[in-house]
Amino acid sequence: MQDSASRLQALALLALSSLLWAGNWVTGRALRDAFDPVTLNFWRWLLATAVLAPLALPGLRGRWPLVRRHARILLLLSLTGVAAFHGLVYLGLRTTTTVNAVLLNSSIPLFILLCSWILERERASARQVAGMLVSLAGILAILTRGEPANLVRLELHAGDAWILLAMPIWGVYSVLLKRRPAALGGLEFLFVISAAGVLMLAPAAAAMHLLAPRPAPGAAAILGVVYVALGASVLAYICWNRGVAVVGANAAGFTVHLLPAFGTLLAILFLGESFAAFHAVGIAIILAGVVLATRTPART
Repeated sequence: MQDSASRLQALALLALSSLLWAGNWVTGRALRDAFDPVTLNFWRWLLATAVLAPLALPGLRGRWPLVRRHARILLLLSLTGVAAFHGLVYLGLRTTTTVNAVLLNSSIPLFILLCSWILERERASARQVAGMLVSLAGILAILTRGEPANLVRLELHAGDAWILLAMPIWGVYSVLLKRRPAALGGLEFLFVISAAGVLMLAPAAAAMHLLAPRPAPGAAAILGVVYVALGASVLAYICWNRGVAVVGANAAGFTVHLLPAFGTLLAILFLGESFAAFHAVGIAIILAGVVLATRTPART
């Protein structure tokens, strides 16, 4: 019973991370004219690091030798999960639509399964493959507005390649999470990889400021950065890392299919778009696929 409760709580945390990340995709697209991708990613993680510092530094007292011993895996997690992935996403969102980006984002479970097999020799179960296919069907139901013929009308953009390139990078990050030092708590771990990511991004952000300076951002743009820093970085990563630790990377990857469903709901709530029957059908199919892929078989 305790295992079932822990698994349910972990899946709820993974769902919350998808909700927060859905807002990040919308915000990243909205901020494309206010910030270049590198600078947006830099300010996002600099603010996140500043918020995490007073929470994480007390727990890091006496643990810096542990951090140094595991510096290689921590730097790799920072490169993939902080610097590279989001930089590519913001770069892609400059020239592609949110719809195309979210559709490509639904390929993450495929890349997590592939990375699990390459790095850990972990094979997907038939239930996981079936759940993935069911969720993809729900995503297509939303994107095509319930008309399969609309699929051929989706326009492709140059940014799609950058978004697609980001997907296996997130797969590597998710799979390698199991190799993080277990003695490093969640907040401490997130602070370390965030700070390392800021150091990686700082030279490129400074170069962009010198080579292509932009006007000072307005209040709305600043609020957008605050959201992606606190909601889509600090809170979402804590939820994701905790959920992956409980259910594993493969099962956690399927909850990413919730992101298009949440994106649809956010568009309805904040952009005034109408709710149609195909929205309800698509979201129901996505949820069914996630449940199928992540639930454990009943024991006899």
